[in-house]
Amino acid sequence: MADKKKLIDLNDDLSSDDDDDNIKILDTATSPESTEEPSTSYCQPIGETGNSQQKEDVPSLLTMDAEHESEAPPTFESIDYDAGHISANGIANRNENSEPIFHVRSRTAASLAGVSQQEQTQYESLDYDVCENKLFQDEQLSRLRDRFSLRTHIIRWIIFILIGIITAVIACTIDIVIEELSELKYNFLKSSVDDNVTVNKSGGDLALPYLWWLLLSAVPVAIGAGMVTYIEPITAGSGIPQVKSYLNGVKIPRIVRVKTLAVKSIGVITSVVGGLAGGKEGPMIHAGAVVAAGISQGKSTTFVKDFHIFKAFRDDHEKRDFVLGGAAAGVSAAFGAPIGGMLFSLEEAASFWNQNLIWRTLIASIISSFTLNIVLSAYHGVSGLTFTGLFNLGKFDHPLTFEYFELPLFMLLGVMGGLMGAAWNFLNTQINKFRSRFVPWRAGKVCEAVLVAILGVTLACAMIYYINDCRPLGNDPTIHPVQLFCEDNEYNAVAALWFQTPEATVRALFHDPPGSHKILTLAVFTIVYYLLSCSTFGLNVSLGVFIPTALVGAAWGRLVAMLLFYMFPEAQFLHPGKYALIGAAANLGGVLRMTISLSVILMETTGVETSFFFPLIIALISAKWVGDYFNDGIYDTVIEVNHVPMLPWEPLPQYKGLTAQAILSKPVVCIKLRDRAHYIYEVLHKCNHNGFPVVDDVEGDRRSEGRVCGIILRSQLIVILLKSLYVENQRFWQQETTIQTFRDVYPRYPSIQSVKPLDRKFNYTVDLSMFMNPSPVRVNTYDSVPRIFNIFRALGLRHLLVINNENRIEGIITRRDFIYK
Repeated sequence: MADKKKLIDLNDDLSSDDDDDNIKILDTATSPESTEEPSTSYCQPIGETGNSQQKEDVPSLLTMDAEHESEAPPTFESIDYDAGHISANGIANRNENSEPIFHVRSRTAASLAGVSQQEQTQYESLDYDVCENKLFQDEQLSRLRDRFSLRTHIIRWIIFILIGIITAVIACTIDIVIEELSELKYNFLKSSVDDNVTVNKSGGDLALPYLWWLLLSAVPVAIGAGMVTYIEPITAGSGIPQVKSYLNGVKIPRIVRVKTLAVKSIGVITSVVGGLAGGKEGPMIHAGAVVAAGISQGKSTTFVKDFHIFKAFRDDHEKRDFVLGGAAAGVSAAFGAPIGGMLFSLEEAASFWNQNLIWRTLIASIISSFTLNIVLSAYHGVSGLTFTGLFNLGKFDHPLTFEYFELPLFMLLGVMGGLMGAAWNFLNTQINKFRSRFVPWRAGKVCEAVLVAILGVTLACAMIYYINDCRPLGNDPTIHPVQLFCEDNEYNAVAALWFQTPEATVRALFHDPPGSHKILTLAVFTIVYYLLSCSTFGLNVSLGVFIPTALVGAAWGRLVAMLLFYMFPEAQFLHPGKYALIGAAANLGGVLRMTISLSVILMETTGVETSFFFPLIIALISAKWVGDYFNDGIYDTVIEVNHVPMLPWEPLPQYKGLTAQAILSKPVVCIKLRDRAHYIYEVLHKCNHNGFPVVDDVEGDRRSEGRVCGIILRSQLIVILLKSLYVENQRFWQQETTIQTFRDVYPRYPSIQSVKPLDRKFNYTVDLSMFMNPSPVRVNTYDSVPRIFNIFRALGLRHLLVINNENRIEGIITRRDFIYK
């Protein structure tokens, strides 16, 4: 079979719980555009003797031909591959005495083409569906007797409060360090420029401050990029695509670990101080998610420390809700917008939502914003609570008003933002595809980040040197005014845009009085920063995209106001700060495609009146509609390019008119209700599937034709084998075994390699009646795919069994079967 040299077993969740060390970076579009080759999965046949045989013409398991690409259209046909003979045309002749295996069609094979076999990553789903087995039911009954539910409810609220406090403390630490280091950096550069300009009149050299600027930018960026690349690659980017995928039910390895939080925090500090076109607000959302995941579990797997608290929340379903609250707390800490944080979680991050989460996420957001306000106000020695968030845009001196004839102009600005945002997303995706192809080495990724930092410094110096834009002192609230070639009592307005953090530049564009910049200055700055931000997002550094996008939008929004005022000097309504705010909103809407939460965040960070909500939402909706016509938002684009099996809100149009028979995978590896231990041991060794239907009424060894009575997870089977929970020694473990037995090893379940060969327990029996989920969700082969999709997504399922009218297994459906490739 020339077209099937190397195959990959990708059926249910692709990778097992055994190994989560392989990492897929989601914040960069690292996968080249490709069409997957039709592939199949192969699981070695297992007989009752425990021996396995593999046909010579069947490729090895878990390998993939990365070079093999096909433009052939996807097919909805399923071919059965089992232990029988595989003919040259790929059709399997069924062997009556062999166990069937899973099969995956080409449209569901979402592998990373063009990547070496060692770097290939397989995604798997999280178990958001609670396993209501007998152990779980016994725990629920015991909770009713000892009023455990009330204590759990109170503890859950306490955890959300702790999430808000700790997230705010981390945000304050990051903000203070960045502020102090940036202050030292730009004060030194200002002094260097002033000294060399003074000396220049008698033969000085301005190359010296340029070299100092290069050094003070390249070194921090190199440190941050090195930590991200060599220590924890998952921390690259803002982290929002990872968190969004996690909340959708996709397990992203190492996303919520303590080491991830440490590298993320240091990485964002070095990147911002290094002067890259990015901000610290996006990474705060990831940091909040890590804090939430860590606190809610009451233990640290990194430090191998169990505090023996919060044991009731040690499952994916509970952790998901806490991570959502952590993301909201991160938004609140970043922007000082508690309501915006809650709305962000609802609009952008959450895939599953319930009424109770509204109050909990809101409380976490309020506590986070309040704690950050107290700490930063005390640090700066300010009386009163004035530091509402890291991204403090300041309050407008006068209420922002608008005329009704300006609404079409705001809409045009939104259209412009949508076009620029769509172009930015497309260009950024192409750049990231280029760097993933030509910069695959880790050292090259670090050097690339340093080169982008050097490029930014060089362009900034060129603007400062060649554009003569001098303004009188006192009209601009810049912190580090640079005189350069200006007259006495004047400062260089171009240097004022660069000699501060991006957040301070956005604040300046909002509040600088009219006439603070030349039209040429803002035009060149918009183009330069647009390209810089586009090339920066995707580097192996911890940076967000919110700040550079808002900065570009504020620059061209203020530029539009200046151009209109130049053409219509009588128009008094053309306030440059107002149009800078509308431009920032339009550009953010064009890149991120958020509407409600983004408008509330901007209102809370600027303190504008509620009457100005209407112009903001008009610009945001216009930008979103125009941008959606061309491509998706940047976060969704990153997720799609990396082939993450993210379930959309609605089924894709290609599935209309189809039934379960068209998308299910079959035949299925099943396990008897009372099965031999060695068979389970061999199944786990030969297959990487994470869910196995449990059947009874089996004729001989025809497990795939039995009646469905439940489903068992791979992690549960491994724990059963590790703890020797066999029927033969049931009297020794039955009383001590509870649902906590399985929670204690969460989330890093042991691998099957940790289970010793059975030896004397070769013929022992496992009774799955108390461990399996006796009520798995099942559908009929004739149920429609859109209806199945709604059930699958609403319940947060990992596996969905397809049965016939006799309750016999026909196939299995996982999230990859809904991803049309």
